[in-house]
Amino acid sequence: MGDRQLVDQQHTDDSQLPSSPPSNDDMVSCVMALEAALLPCLPARELQAIDRSPHPSHQIDVDRYARDFMEAAKKLQLYFISLQREDKPTKVEMLRKEIALMEEELSIKDELIKKQENLIQEWKKELKVQLEKHKTELDRV
Repeated sequence: MGDRQLVDQQHTDDSQLPSSPPSNDDMVSCVMALEAALLPCLPARELQAIDRSPHPSHQIDVDRYARDFMEAAKKLQLYFISLQREDKPTKVEMLRKEIALMEEELSIKDELIKKQENLIQEWKKELKVQLEKHKTELDRV
């Protein structure tokens, strides 16, 4: 039963996410709303007096402050979830990046192989020249 409620809650949270990408102004407004909702919840002399008050209307005020704070906190949480989803690349994007990196690495290695092959060719030429010098030297002797 608890799992079902969790799934239902996640489903409703997903539907509440903003469709457009969040901006800094959205975050600032969420934080300001959270702060405004939190301030009445902070322990002040008036709130401590209200907590001890037998009047039911005072208790309702405390409940309202707590509910406002939780709503503001939920909005801020949804903002951060939307940011997290925005930053998370799709599988296709990840594969494209990985392929691009592999292609770049392959081209670098191809260049290195060509350089090494050129060096080997030059060494072979130098060795042939040296061999010819030695053969001519031996023929003279």
